[in-house]
Amino acid sequence: MSSEECVILDVELDGFILCNTSSAQHANLSLLDEDLFYYRFLYAIPTIYGIIILIGLVGNVTLIKIFCTVKSMRNVPNLFISSLAFGDLLLLLTCVPVDASRYLSAEWLFGRVGCKLIPFIQLTSVGVSVFTLMALSADRYRAIVRPMDIQASHALMKICLKAIMIWILSMLLAIPEAVFSDLRPFYDKGTNKTFISCTPYPLTNELHPKIQSMASFLIFYIIPLSVISVYYYFIAKNLIRSAYNLPVEGNVHVRKQMESRKRLAKTVLVFVCIFAFCWLPNHIIYLYRSYHYSEVDTSILHFITSLCARILAFANSCINPFALYLLSKSFRKQFNHQLSCCKARELMKSQSRSTMRMASLKSSNQSMVVFSFINGNHPCHEENV
Repeated sequence: MSSEECVILDVELDGFILCNTSSAQHANLSLLDEDLFYYRFLYAIPTIYGIIILIGLVGNVTLIKIFCTVKSMRNVPNLFISSLAFGDLLLLLTCVPVDASRYLSAEWLFGRVGCKLIPFIQLTSVGVSVFTLMALSADRYRAIVRPMDIQASHALMKICLKAIMIWILSMLLAIPEAVFSDLRPFYDKGTNKTFISCTPYPLTNELHPKIQSMASFLIFYIIPLSVISVYYYFIAKNLIRSAYNLPVEGNVHVRKQMESRKRLAKTVLVFVCIFAFCWLPNHIIYLYRSYHYSEVDTSILHFITSLCARILAFANSCINPFALYLLSKSFRKQFNHQLSCCKARELMKSQSRSTMRMASLKSSNQSMVVFSFINGNHPCHEENV
């Protein structure tokens, strides 16, 4: 691969140039084993993204369908979880395919509108996720620490309004990302080439990328997780105190209710931990790039680290339904029921197609018998009448 044949990747709104600088060794060979490895590696990435999309679609669509069709599952926490699933679906259907395309093409394929819209959608989805988790934590805090307030605060319309407000807030906070993201030319001295990259901030201002990345890290990660930590501190404190104060022969109904609330609080905490783990590397990479915005780190280590951070962030959108499957007996029961219904419908369709084929074959055979009698022949088809 000569210096003119470098693979230029537009990864995470930044350029990455995958080159082999020894052009003399490539004078007589079009591709070496190392180059073949690079290309195979690059084409394997969209496959991984495709698997994430497929798994995420199955999990989140099933989750939303359960909460929409099963009345017993329509409660306050599940309404928030459904909103979370919608946000994950939005990310999976828009941002993940676009990100995958960057590994297949050196040029940005989605124009100026796409350059502004895709980062906006991604940040909106992240906002919906983290602010919904914050709302769920607040809900668990009220249910466990202040149960007397739960009836007044759990009107369904009020919860729907909260979910809508979370979406509106997330979109408002994502507007700066859409405003500043734009197509900008990038010149690489190593390859002596200029290519167009979709960047989230102007390349001429040193302060802007630092402010933007730090603000994003604080608003969409540090502050919400800090608030959630405070909620869970009081939840844990209350549960520990309740464990000592509750009589051994206490009210069975109260004990069951407390156990149910503890399980749900544990589920929300697992969601929070998954989000924190999956999105932290991506935020760190974003901060690193914003403080080195004038440089392009072309090392393989940086490329692989960035790729893993992106895959981990997108994987968060397909993990939640399966975490819920493991943690919630009621959801697991409904999920299995949905799968069995799908299998039953597929079996019925298969049997219907088989019946139609048999009827068609019988009709065809009868026609052949009539035709044979008309022509004075008496073939073996008579036994099928």
